[in-house]
Amino acid sequence: MARPIRIILVSADWEEASQLARRACEEASKLTGLELVERKEDWDFLTEHGAKDEYGGVDIPQVFLEYEDGRVVHVMTRVPLSQDGSPDVDAAVRAIVERARGSS
Repeated sequence: MARPIRIILVSADWEEASQLARRACEEASKLTGLELVERKEDWDFLTEHGAKDEYGGVDIPQVFLEYEDGRVVHVMTRVPLSQDGSPDVDAAVRAIVERARGSS
């Protein structure tokens, strides 16, 4: 079974949610020991690997895991929201860590 080797964040400086996703990825990287790679506005990568809307468009930021065998798996688009509607960076960290530790 292939193991994850890195967390990939596709972000944009103009997108405020990218800062939250970056914080979550940095923390998840520390907890898992996985390398963090950030790709700025890599639309080709998002088109190939990212989650798409009903029209084939992609949102930014998105988080992925890359595995030893070269597979890239989508983990999340944007940071999830808490019950009160605010961004929940801790939930994002948990989602990344759980996916990295528990699936391939």
